[in-house]
Amino acid sequence: MLSKQKVITLGLQHVLAMYAGAVVVPLIIGGALHLTPAQIAYLIAADLFTCGIATLLQVLGTKYTGIRLPVVLGCTFTAVGPIIAIASQTNLATAYGAIIISGIFVVLAAPLFGKLLRFFPTVVQGSVVTIIGLSLIPVAMNNVAGGQGMPDFGAPRNLLLALGTLAIILLINRLCTGFIRAISVLLGLIAGTVVAYFMGMVSFANVATASWFSIVEPFYFGTPQFSIVAIITMILVNIISMAESTGVYFALGKVTNKDVSKEDVVKGLRGEGIAIMLGGIFNAFPYTAFSQNVGLVSLTGIKSRDVMIGAGGILVVLGLLPKLAALTTVVPNAVLGGAMVAMFGMVVASGINILSQVDLRQNENLLIAACSIAVGLGSAAVPSMFDQLPEMAKMLLQNGIVTGSLTAVILNVLLVHTNKNLQPSVEEKAVQEAS
Repeated sequence: MLSKQKVITLGLQHVLAMYAGAVVVPLIIGGALHLTPAQIAYLIAADLFTCGIATLLQVLGTKYTGIRLPVVLGCTFTAVGPIIAIASQTNLATAYGAIIISGIFVVLAAPLFGKLLRFFPTVVQGSVVTIIGLSLIPVAMNNVAGGQGMPDFGAPRNLLLALGTLAIILLINRLCTGFIRAISVLLGLIAGTVVAYFMGMVSFANVATASWFSIVEPFYFGTPQFSIVAIITMILVNIISMAESTGVYFALGKVTNKDVSKEDVVKGLRGEGIAIMLGGIFNAFPYTAFSQNVGLVSLTGIKSRDVMIGAGGILVVLGLLPKLAALTTVVPNAVLGGAMVAMFGMVVASGINILSQVDLRQNENLLIAACSIAVGLGSAAVPSMFDQLPEMAKMLLQNGIVTGSLTAVILNVLLVHTNKNLQPSVEEKAVQEAS
């Protein structure tokens, strides 16, 4: 049983791991829509507050909702482009109306998604988890270089800072045990930030200007408005998120040694749908399970849901106290990148470990893994290949996790389910019976 102090410390580590991803979405959307500094500050506060509520809903769970695994929810990057497009053509109230309706759709569609689990045998699960990890590696490397679009991108000091942060994390894991090893990422982030401060790379200007207290208001940007085109667009965005989250659930199940059943997936997606509706009500964003935190669970070996409850509580507090939230933004991108290399690499390793349980001497399994990983990585690495397709198709296919997952599922159906000469494994029979 972890003490309260350890729960809070480990929870803070998870918050720092996902914080950059959570904050960058409101910054991008706010900048693209030319919102005022006060409105952008509200977006960040509302996002953090709703991230915390959404995480608590998933981790605590009820009889009908919540995956009850150590998962953190954050805003999905898939929604960035569509929200900007909808709000630019109409207004933010229309975007939030579409988010609320799409959340209702996710809640209602969750049982249907659960029935598709028989199409996710071990070879598909392993391929999907590997794709998730590989698609995150470019994110880590952009941060290692200082952050995409930054004037000092690729500067030697950024690379050295990221390398030093990674080295500290590895040394702590090699030389320490117990609680110290469990918070290796947090200690690496702190040490890297201290070094960066003496290098003149840390600024506390945002902390000084941030307010001490802020209350999240429902419908801050006005009463929701509804457009059929906007609603369909956001439903498509959240179908993509449902596929991503299902892969994250399977990854967490493997890391925590828990068999993820059809009922678990349905409850998890229902919880996600409620979180999306809350995002629309509080004028935040659609939410999905954050895969970077899976790597942190695997790296630390701490699988307690209490830690995620602590992380959810910290996010709620940060959403109410903007000055504290601003304090966490002083961690330089390069320092985050060094930590991300270890965390995202662990996701890839988890996927490879799952695939090691599959008989890859069977040509069908080998083709499923090879083609799905290649397609997923290719879509993520060269998204411009889909630029000439319709907007809806482009949004779907530029997501490497989605294209790779669809490829794995389709190939599994074509090569395995339609091949009567192939006998399903014991595990596959159990999944089929459960479905």
